[in-house]
Amino acid sequence: MGIMTYLRERMGKILAIVIGASLVAFILGEVLRQGGSFFHGDRNELGEVDGQKIAYDEYSKQLEQNTDQMKQQYRMNSLPQQFITRLQQETWDQKVNEIILDNETDKLGLVVSTDELKSMISGDNPSPQIMQAFADPNTGQFDKVKFINFLQNLPAAPAETRARWNAFVSQMMIARRGDKFLAMATNGLYVNSLDAKDDYENRNKLVNFKYTMLDYASIPDNKVTLTDDDYQSYYNEHKYEYKNKEELRSFDYVTFSAAPSKEDSAAVKDQIAKLIPAFKSSNNDSVFVQVNAETKMPLVFRGKGKLADPKLDTVMFGAQKGFVYGPYLSDGSYRIAKLVDSKVEPDSVKARHILIDARTIGEAKALAKADSLKKLVEGGKSFADLAKQYSIDGSASKGGELGTFARGAMVPEFEDAAFSGKKGDLKVVTSQYGVHLIQIEDTKGSAKVVKVAIVDKPIAASQATQNAAYNKATSFLSGLTKDNFDAQAKKAGLTVKTADDVNALASTLPGLDNARELVRWVFKADKGDFGNQVFVCGDQYVIPELTIIKPVGIAPLDAIKKQIEPAVRNHVKAKQLQDKLQTAENGSSSLDQVAQKAGSKVVPVQNVVFANPVIPGLSLEYKVVGTIFGSQPNKLSKPIEGAHGVYVFSIDNFIKPAPLTNAVRERETIAQGLLQRSQNQVFDAMKDKANVKDYRAKFL
Repeated sequence: MGIMTYLRERMGKILAIVIGASLVAFILGEVLRQGGSFFHGDRNELGEVDGQKIAYDEYSKQLEQNTDQMKQQYRMNSLPQQFITRLQQETWDQKVNEIILDNETDKLGLVVSTDELKSMISGDNPSPQIMQAFADPNTGQFDKVKFINFLQNLPAAPAETRARWNAFVSQMMIARRGDKFLAMATNGLYVNSLDAKDDYENRNKLVNFKYTMLDYASIPDNKVTLTDDDYQSYYNEHKYEYKNKEELRSFDYVTFSAAPSKEDSAAVKDQIAKLIPAFKSSNNDSVFVQVNAETKMPLVFRGKGKLADPKLDTVMFGAQKGFVYGPYLSDGSYRIAKLVDSKVEPDSVKARHILIDARTIGEAKALAKADSLKKLVEGGKSFADLAKQYSIDGSASKGGELGTFARGAMVPEFEDAAFSGKKGDLKVVTSQYGVHLIQIEDTKGSAKVVKVAIVDKPIAASQATQNAAYNKATSFLSGLTKDNFDAQAKKAGLTVKTADDVNALASTLPGLDNARELVRWVFKADKGDFGNQVFVCGDQYVIPELTIIKPVGIAPLDAIKKQIEPAVRNHVKAKQLQDKLQTAENGSSSLDQVAQKAGSKVVPVQNVVFANPVIPGLSLEYKVVGTIFGSQPNKLSKPIEGAHGVYVFSIDNFIKPAPLTNAVRERETIAQGLLQRSQNQVFDAMKDKANVKDYRAKFL
């Protein structure tokens, strides 16, 4: 959505006849682009799909575009690491899916013709992507006039805008080819009346039964000895549950903390306290903040409850101008705060504006244009009409109306202008979005606001603290050999921690920040290797040892042995408990007799459905409930191994639902769910077949 906001903001006024020319230019450009090479040797190879290489520079370009879109969408100058990680994965998936889809649609001869593309863009029913991209932000309705204006202005637009448009159209064409392919793949799906009846009964047929159960916890773990045969037997039955789509690795590690000490904290507090005299005497608090603060917070008026730190509310709204508060501790930093100014202003303002795009014509021309429009309004011209004609903001269709808003709803420059005027004032102000001509239509209420300057210094570890932790880490590393990691950790009084199932692109791990360099080593090492250096992860120095490698595909037994140990132990216990219940069942004619002999109790259960296999008090029991619905009433079952223990049950009765009266609607509901699942499953199947190779860990 970020790119869409960008495109909407660049819309201008030209003639609609350039649509055809724009499309032809785009298609020719695509042909020429596809004719070039996508890679330049193995050093630029990020991965392969069906033998077709994915070049790092092409991926990087797409990632940059996606990153810019997200920055605009969330109005951020930089993105948090979790956003970056998500974008890296989404961009990779996008490239892989494009290649797979291109190959499959090429085989089938599926294309998007020039006429079809024209219809998608400028026809009576434009593509949903177009309608979403150029929707009025206030009404959510497609704004055809602005879209045509954008297309008319496209040939004269900056190269960056044209490139973004071409990329958008390219993605739209890929999506259309994908829709055609999925339609072909899923049109053969069919739900018949028997399917509808089975699904209806599975969701509505009830069973009442009684059971007795011996819990796995009734056998202490230390009374069970697991053999290699036990592991192998369980693995053979369940190995397909441990199929990896990507290589995963696990490692043990020890850490040496370089977190700030009490002495470090006191030193930072002293540093910021020394700034107080200069802060008090400063005549330019904005510059003082920019020079001395770690976080360059803008100086803007804020109402009560809106200051950067809640504790300032009780101080600044009763203080005199120039008052300095602190040092005080907040979010890992020491801060000092100065009351720069205070005033009484409206609680809320009703305003409208005309936004002029300074990025297209330059700020000087935009300011001159705003002044000209201001004079027209002062001379009696309709502000609403001028907004509809000249404003590039989404509010233009409503005459520039922004409604009534309080402090914090607009960018600071806009707010300061709006809240410092009176009803009827016209003001010209520049913000990050362009030049605004603002008309204040009304003001309501009054409240005190304050402008507070804040200087902060994060509490950081001193060099002495870091050196001490690093020296301990290197000393530990120097004593390691191939097989003594655990012994050395125990000797040093260190806790060995484990990072399980780490993927090759992980950048943060539980308890470890900025762990990308560590993960790179993990995926270059061999099983049993320990770190060849001290890794720095946030304020921790880390020494790792690689313990498990789970390759793509079905994981080998030795890679999941520790993981499956609890299940294997329960499986061995189940055999003992089955023997015990089978012995109790011999010669018994009722469930009560079985329970009495086994030392358990009989539990009645009412109204369980097959589609929700939950036994009250025990959670899910798929195998047990499934067996119940396949059994006959009034018969003792054989002992059944479940998730919580071993069961013997007896069915009282089944309660059949009323006959299905609307099979058509039932079939439609099932078909809709089947269609949604099948679309993802089609791509998963094609990915498995495409032999996707992922080398991103070398680059990212």
